[in-house]
Amino acid sequence: MEYTIQKLARLAGVTTRTLRYYDKIGLLKPARINSSGYRIYGQNEVNLLQQIMFYRELGLQLETIKEIIHDPSFNRKNALKEHLQQLIAKRKQIDLLIEIVKKTIKHEEGRIQMSDQEKFEGFKKRLVEENEKKYGDEVRERWGEEALKASNQKVLNMSQEDYEKVTKLAEDVNQTLAKAMETGDPASEIAQRAADLHKQWLTFYWKEYSKKAHVGLAQMYVDDERFKAYYDKVKPGAAEFLRDAILVYTGQKQ
Repeated sequence: MEYTIQKLARLAGVTTRTLRYYDKIGLLKPARINSSGYRIYGQNEVNLLQQIMFYRELGLQLETIKEIIHDPSFNRKNALKEHLQQLIAKRKQIDLLIEIVKKTIKHEEGRIQMSDQEKFEGFKKRLVEENEKKYGDEVRERWGEEALKASNQKVLNMSQEDYEKVTKLAEDVNQTLAKAMETGDPASEIAQRAADLHKQWLTFYWKEYSKKAHVGLAQMYVDDERFKAYYDKVKPGAAEFLRDAILVYTGQKQ
């Protein structure tokens, strides 16, 4: 089945302006232009638009999505399976937050007692689950099961103040990294600030810090597509830039 731009926009719940912009940047081009000059979209474009919208829901930038879906190795079926796993994880996070809110309401109504630590327990459990998903296998392989357990325990033992600090640090790393990339120099002052913030962030999870482990983790961000996609949401090439900044920061850049 084919669709005009107006019909596809209504079908997908987006604006025609959005579809025109996707065409302009080469993200989603129509199958053809008819004799009247109208954009016409086919089944392949419908499927690609669905994929784009999945990636947008997961927070990816348009430039990153474009690189992914136009990569010759892109496999729609595998991508859908990955989306499903990410959405299930997202649902679990929402369910966990719902339980925290319900419990907090009962506490406010005087029906139960809730400690300050319990108020943040769910958030910390979510951090542990996210870390397990992102880093679990690699941490076990590189540093062993005990290192992973120690990291998880540090998170669960976080105070409210520590939790707020580490959450803010994660945001600061990405914001500083984005600004640092504008210099194009991993050795610049702001790039080194990003590397230092990343180290500070790590100390909330690691039992002890080492330069070698820091560099190893930074290289893993580049080698593993999942990590690369996370940092490339900041800007395409962010994983490599952060790795290079950390190499300078630790004094291990040749």
